[in-house]
Amino acid sequence: MEPALKFENAGKRYGKSVVFGNLEFQVERGSFLGLAGVNGAGKTTLIKCLLDFCVLDEGEITIFDIPHVESRARTRLAYLPERFNPPGFLWGRDFLDLSLKLHGIDPDSAAIFEMLKELDLDRDALEKPIKALSKGMAQKLGLAACFLSEKELLVLDEPMSGLDPKARALVKMKLLKLKDAGKTLLFTSHSLLEMSELCDRMAVLHEGKLSFLGSPDELSSISQKKSIEQAFLTCIGG
Repeated sequence: MEPALKFENAGKRYGKSVVFGNLEFQVERGSFLGLAGVNGAGKTTLIKCLLDFCVLDEGEITIFDIPHVESRARTRLAYLPERFNPPGFLWGRDFLDLSLKLHGIDPDSAAIFEMLKELDLDRDALEKPIKALSKGMAQKLGLAACFLSEKELLVLDEPMSGLDPKARALVKMKLLKLKDAGKTLLFTSHSLLEMSELCDRMAVLHEGKLSFLGSPDELSSISQKKSIEQAFLTCIGG
């Protein structure tokens, strides 16, 4: 069975500045891979290249064995950007209805209400303009749209951004349920602990290259200390 994602000699640069180069890794179907790195390491740029928002300068990326530049390759994934900023004039319900229709899903009130319950988002958020929602509430709305899309692959850039501790715990529970259901996830996070609890493998992007690719336990073994943060620092030479 083909992997969900495959990066082959992938490279991106801006002028003479190399963001990343010669990246070789894949995300198996039904697995979770966390992409870690310091600010400016190129994680978001890599995701933008995957989604064809940025032009890849070298190599190729395939999504379910289809070149990423073909629009049909992206019909099997749902994406939440790092800076999720939906149109403020839309009401919560309008946003979900529109998002689901774009994914080819008929909006179902019962399914929407159940998802809001799982994410601890009050139904009243559906009856308010998005500009009136807090950052956390808007983030939950974006996550709800992704989870309700029923896509095989989720690409989430900092999905926990703006969430309080309770919401973070609930999102983790939801993601683990999706993992049990066979979904695939590529995500970024500044919380290495959360990433280690969720993912099968971690990829550490540093100075344009993969400094590490393997399981959280394998990353922890790099450092003699138990802290995965210490292991990460050792991995990047910090």
